[in-house]
Amino acid sequence: MLPQTPTFLYFDLGNVVLPFDYLVAVRQMAEVAGVPDADIQRVVFDSGLETAYERGEMTTEQFYEAFCRQTGKRPDLDALLVASSDMFRLDEAVADLILRLRGAGYRTGLLSNTCEAHWQFCVNRKFPILGQLFEVTALSYELRAMKPDAAIYQGAARLAGVAPTEIFFVDDRQENIEGACRAGFDAVLFTGAADLTTALIQRGIRTS
Repeated sequence: MLPQTPTFLYFDLGNVVLPFDYLVAVRQMAEVAGVPDADIQRVVFDSGLETAYERGEMTTEQFYEAFCRQTGKRPDLDALLVASSDMFRLDEAVADLILRLRGAGYRTGLLSNTCEAHWQFCVNRKFPILGQLFEVTALSYELRAMKPDAAIYQGAARLAGVAPTEIFFVDDRQENIEGACRAGFDAVLFTGAADLTTALIQRGIRTS
């Protein structure tokens, strides 16, 4: 049985629309703060600080203060945020696909685990095209829930204004696909723009 044609299309951000390398951020933050890379890995990632920030459990200022306390350094805030965020590039094939979907009248949204610093850097400084790609942004730090938790998919459906069963979602992590399916979404694992196009066509979506 073929999947039903969705009425809303959600896309993940990192490694779908914007491929990234978090080790770039580690190196850049270490340079700005004047500490070893290993300290950034321990303080920001291994400790759960970044996860708490992405979950909306702390503000940008609280993240910064925690970073300063744990590293014993106080780098310029904006420089640190840019260093942590400037690790993305645009997948032009995926962006072009979404623009074509928008041009054909389809509703599209972004469903992402991200923090305020990364999102504001990407949408306002580096990739303003994001504003053209998505009608709705369902972001973990705003919804205070992270994939694959059920709450973020429920929040995303509310923001889209449609039933979960009417939503198509693509993500690069299998656990997030499984979480979306449990929430009632039709979800596929991202392997590239070509396979994504095929999945959409199979669901009756016009991509050209």
